[in-house]
Amino acid sequence: MIDHYKDEIIQAITEKLFYGLVIVDADGIITHLNDNYCRFLQVKQSDAIGKHVTEVIENTRMHTVVNSQEAEMFRPQYIRGNYMIANRIPLISNDKIVGSVGVVLFRDMHDLSTLNSEIRHLLAEIQWYKNQLKQQTGIKYFIHDIIGSSDAILAIKENMKKIAPSDLTVLITGESGTGKELIAHSIHQLSNRGNKPFISVNCAAIPEHLFESELFGYEEGAFTDAKKGGKQGKFQLANGGTLFLDEIGDMPISSQVKLLRVLQEGEIQKLGGSASYKTNVRIIAATNLPLYTLVQENTFREDLYYRINMMNIHLPALRERPEDIIILANYLLTKITKNTGKRVTSFSIEVEQLFKNYTWPGNIRELENMIQSAIFLADSEVIEWEDLPRIPKVTPDTASSDTHLKTIVRNAEKQAIKQALQTTTDKKIVAKKLGISLSTLYEKINEHQL
Repeated sequence: MIDHYKDEIIQAITEKLFYGLVIVDADGIITHLNDNYCRFLQVKQSDAIGKHVTEVIENTRMHTVVNSQEAEMFRPQYIRGNYMIANRIPLISNDKIVGSVGVVLFRDMHDLSTLNSEIRHLLAEIQWYKNQLKQQTGIKYFIHDIIGSSDAILAIKENMKKIAPSDLTVLITGESGTGKELIAHSIHQLSNRGNKPFISVNCAAIPEHLFESELFGYEEGAFTDAKKGGKQGKFQLANGGTLFLDEIGDMPISSQVKLLRVLQEGEIQKLGGSASYKTNVRIIAATNLPLYTLVQENTFREDLYYRINMMNIHLPALRERPEDIIILANYLLTKITKNTGKRVTSFSIEVEQLFKNYTWPGNIRELENMIQSAIFLADSEVIEWEDLPRIPKVTPDTASSDTHLKTIVRNAEKQAIKQALQTTTDKKIVAKKLGISLSTLYEKINEHQL
C-alpha cells in the first residue's frame, strides 16, 4: 500500500510538475519520457523508451551531458520550430555517471517572456511598497543593503534577525563610515515596529541649548520665539516605532540624565511643561567613540551606558574584512552608474588590487566617494589607476605587506587579551598583566567583541 502511494506521488511529480521530462542512462538510452513530452514530440511512450535519445528528440544534448558530466542550465533548444528552455543534469551515483535527466522549463520563448513580464510586474510592486514604507516610516535601508560575505557580516545579519523582534535597546559601534545607520534601519524594518515611524537624531549636530527641546519637545510659551501650540519632540514623533540616536557619545551630559529617566519610566516631559506623556519607543543608538572610555572620563553616564548597551553590534572596519571590499566596490559601481547614467562596468586588475591593499580610513563612505569620482574621471568602461582621484600611489606589494602586518598585530592582540581573560574575571588584574589601563582594556574588549 505504501509503495503504491509512493508510485502515485512520483507519477504525479513527473507528469504534472514539469512540461517535459526525459531520463537517459549512461549510454544515452531513454529510460523515461513523460506524457507531456511525448505529446509534444508526437511519439508513443512505448516506442521512445529503449531508443537512443538522438533518435527521438531533435537537437538533443542529453548524451553530451552524460559524456561531459557537466550540467547545462536554462539552455535554449530548437525543437519542432520553437526554442524551448531546458535544464540538463548528469546523474552520478557512487562517483560514477549513471545517466542524465532533462527538464523542459518553458515550451517556447513566449512562455519565458510572459514569466519575465510577471517578474518585472512583481518587482515594480515591491518597489512601490518599499517607497510607501519609506514615506510612511522614514525607512531608507533594508537588510539586503548590507553588502558582504565575510563571516563578520554574515554573523551580524543573523544576530539582527534574532534581536529585531524584541524591544532590546541596541548599541551599534564602529568607525565612521562603516554603515551603522544601515544596521539601525534594518533592525527597525525587521521588527514588529516595522510599519511604525523611524526617527533619526544626530546627537552631534544639535546645539546643546536646543537638545532638550528637540528630543522631548516644548510647550507653548516655554521660551521666547516658541511656536504657538508648542512642538512635539522626537520621542513623540517616534511613538510606537524606533528612535535612532546616532553619535550618542556626543549627547550633552544634562540630556543624558533626562534620556535615562525616559528609558526607565517610559514617559517624557516637554520643556516648559509639567504634564508627563507616555511614550512607547525602542531605542537604537550608534557611536564611533569608545563609550566606556567616556564613562571613565565622566563625560558619559555609566548608568546610561549600561542601559543602552543591552545588545551590542560592532561593525568591523573595512580593512578588517578585505574579502568584502571588491564585492562592495562592484555593488557601489552598479548603484552609482545606474543613478548617473554613465557607462562604466568594471575595475582594472590593478585597481582591484589597490582596493584590497588600501587601509580605507574612511571605510565604506570613502570607498563610495572614491568610486563616484572615478566614474566621472574615467574615459572608458573600465576604471584605471589614473582615474582614482585621491588614493596613495603605493605599490600593491608595499600595501599588501603593510596590511598583512597590521592583521598579524591585531590578531595577536586579540589572542593575548582572550587568554588573559581566561585566567581571571578581575579586569583590573587583566589590565595590569597586559600593561594597559583599565579603560583601554574595556575599549579593546569591545573592539574585539570578547
